Amino acid sequence: MNIRASLLANRSKENIMKIAAYIGEDQERFDELMQLFLKDSIQVTQRSAWIINHCFDQHPNLVKPHLETFWKNLLQPQNNAIKRNTLRIFQDYPIPKKLQGIAASLCFDYLADPNEAIAVRVFSMSVLFNIGQSEPDLLPELAILIEEILPHGSMGLRSRGNKILKAIKQKKNKA
Repeated sequence: MNIRASLLANRSKENIMKIAAYIGEDQERFDELMQLFLKDSIQVTQRSAWIINHCFDQHPNLVKPHLETFWKNLLQPQNNAIKRNTLRIFQDYPIPKKLQGIAASLCFDYLADPNEAIAVRVFSMSVLFNIGQSEPDLLPELAILIEEILPHGSMGLRSRGNKILKAIKQKKNKA
């Protein structure tokens, strides 16, 4: 299968699932998809991001060789689909210590930006909370930022924010 041609042929969920099934656990095919995600047209990049998420859900270890690449890619100006799909992965995947600084910096910026897409802000909150499990000094800063954005946030932002604030308070009470 030509992954790029298949991506461009049809943007249906059925086609996306077919491509994800073709990639399966094959690291070489996933690496090819990553190249499309990183270096192709915006249309191909967005569709690749969708498949990367499906592949991650089924085979999370496929992303391991690309962890640094994902975060460095976010340093470039990105559209919301790229940010959203990248952060969605990392809300459920442990971030290596050497990448936590860049991840925290980007996620604090996204979360604080009221013009950022809601999903990007929500996923950023989760990534920051997860980093805070190994870097507890981040949690008070995260709590302050969440408390600042809650009054003006969307339902999704308030829901995730309240859950994370509750978890931060529980963690603090246990300490």
